[in-house]
Amino acid sequence: MNNTIEFVAEKNQIPIKLNDTKTAQKLKKSLPLKAKAQVWGNEIYFSIPLEHTLEQGREVLEVGEVAYWPPGQAFCIFFGKTPASTDHKPRAAGPVTVIGRIASRSDIAKLKNVAQNQPVRLQLKQ
Repeated sequence: MNNTIEFVAEKNQIPIKLNDTKTAQKLKKSLPLKAKAQVWGNEIYFSIPLEHTLEQGREVLEVGEVAYWPPGQAFCIFFGKTPASTDHKPRAAGPVTVIGRIASRSDIAKLKNVAQNQPVRLQLKQ
């Protein structure tokens, strides 16, 4: 089964490899989704119409990890330090479920070009 989806911002199509969590599989079934990006340091997040409980929650993440934040029903992409970081690693505002990661390190740099309120999409990989 293909577990790759895409985050699309303007002309950038960034593949994301989903893991096998129940949250990731539920997200995949809800695609495609459109939203407006919110930017918090080096994190892009936006609300999605998905309700799911926390699975193996973590606050400290690795660059390139993608997560779901249950309290805000938010899809989150971490690509560097956030305002909550205490070192070089991204830190979420609260515990998140890691649902995957950006497939290629070279795509992570493209995330720095995503602006506040920019239209974005999540879709199945074409």
